[in-house]
Amino acid sequence: MKKILHRAWAEINLSALSSNIAAVKAVIPKHTELMAVVKANAYGHGDEAVCRKLAELGISWFAVSNLEEALSVRRICPDAEIFILGYTPPECAADIAANNIIQGIMSIDYANELCKYAEAPIRCHIKLDTGMGRIGFRAKDTYACTEELLPLFDKDKLLIEGIYTHFAAADSFEEDDIAYTEMQEKRIFDVYDRLSELGYKLPHVHCMNSAASIVRPNERCTLARVGIVMYGLLPNYPVELPIKITPVMTFKSVISQVKEIEDGDSVSYGRTYTAGSKRRIATVTVGYADGYARLLSSKGKALVHGTVCPIVGRICMDQLMLDITDVQEQVQSGDEVILFGDGEITADMLAYLYGTIGYEIVCGISKRVPRIVIE
Repeated sequence: MKKILHRAWAEINLSALSSNIAAVKAVIPKHTELMAVVKANAYGHGDEAVCRKLAELGISWFAVSNLEEALSVRRICPDAEIFILGYTPPECAADIAANNIIQGIMSIDYANELCKYAEAPIRCHIKLDTGMGRIGFRAKDTYACTEELLPLFDKDKLLIEGIYTHFAAADSFEEDDIAYTEMQEKRIFDVYDRLSELGYKLPHVHCMNSAASIVRPNERCTLARVGIVMYGLLPNYPVELPIKITPVMTFKSVISQVKEIEDGDSVSYGRTYTAGSKRRIATVTVGYADGYARLLSSKGKALVHGTVCPIVGRICMDQLMLDITDVQEQVQSGDEVILFGDGEITADMLAYLYGTIGYEIVCGISKRVPRIVIE
């Protein structure tokens, strides 16, 4: 494999994916189906391999961000239930219906536009804004929200099959955040129950994201939308979860050159690092064009022969430098470097170093980095 890649690659461990799915299924209600969130190319892991494995594991529901992603999943999983969480241009209504895709409806105006372009009925779930402040029908007042929704059921080009919302702070254990999530939960079920009273009992209601599925599973949800934990990352690092999850992606590269530098020698652009003594420096064939953020310059670390080594100097477009002075084994050109994965350095840890989240780390690994699937 190294002879073929010999630069930078991401290993996608499908056994870890299987293990994570099993861990989540063990805590969600037995009757609640797992909806795998595979948007953004399965959070950077590669939708082809991930979706095929999920289908093999019995997952039949998939959530995506847009029509292009939905059509990709439809090609991979012809019989799957595919749900578009966000906006699709109304002029694509015919494609939605023709491919049996479920579309989120966030406003009356959007529903009207979809119907204008639809050639056949479109399967829909209604999006409620229960407190996220992003998209959806405002659900602060149950009766007002319900009245706003009722015209949707009279549209012959819409098949309304469910309602859903998204939690803003379900990954937090702060008292006020817990109360806020409880409020959001109450709002969606109040609207759902009011619709049922009026004769519109919908097959699906869902609000649980990854964090909620694990720490506050709700018996009333028919679907659990599971994203980040499926890939083995924490929703709110460093807050641990009550289940064991394993990172699915391990990002690797190789060393191109090893050299010794003297006291006073500088490394990389801007001379932001100057050695205070004789050091051994390894140049690694990965950089910010591969998705390894420049903001990790002189902050990030990587593993060489099992030893944690700090990045020194600025990360370049295609290269970065490690201080390998403390590595006991001989280090040479072609040796493997683990940038993050399962173990001492995770994507969550790197994200924490410069104020972002693990989601951004794995989603940001660029297209020029091959994904290598391992079982």
